[in-house]
Amino acid sequence: MDKPQDRFAEFESKRERLNRLVLEEHGHLGTRRFFALDSAAYRDGALDGRTKELLGLVASAVLRCNDCIDYHIGQCLEAGYTDQELDDALNVALVVGGSIVIPHLRHAVETMGILRAREERGD
Repeated sequence: MDKPQDRFAEFESKRERLNRLVLEEHGHLGTRRFFALDSAAYRDGALDGRTKELLGLVASAVLRCNDCIDYHIGQCLEAGYTDQELDDALNVALVVGGSIVIPHLRHAVETMGILRAREERGD
């Protein structure tokens, strides 16, 4: 079985490659507009971008999207959230989404560990 850090590195590589494929080779105007809308949604506004990333993480867990969870955990860690803050937010997701969120909570916690280990290694 792959090491957890390999899982996240594979996620990053695949996401970048497929985003490029979607936008450059199959870049339907509506798709490009949606991607731009998604990016704009996380910019500072009435709520700061940092808070919006945390909201994105909670929504992703409730919607049970592991790729989105990975992305938003990465963004949240870059924004300076602590593991305790992320745990608190993920608890909200669990309460809102119910027990079906548990596998995605496990995934989120593993991802946090992978990224914290990267930080410690200086990657």
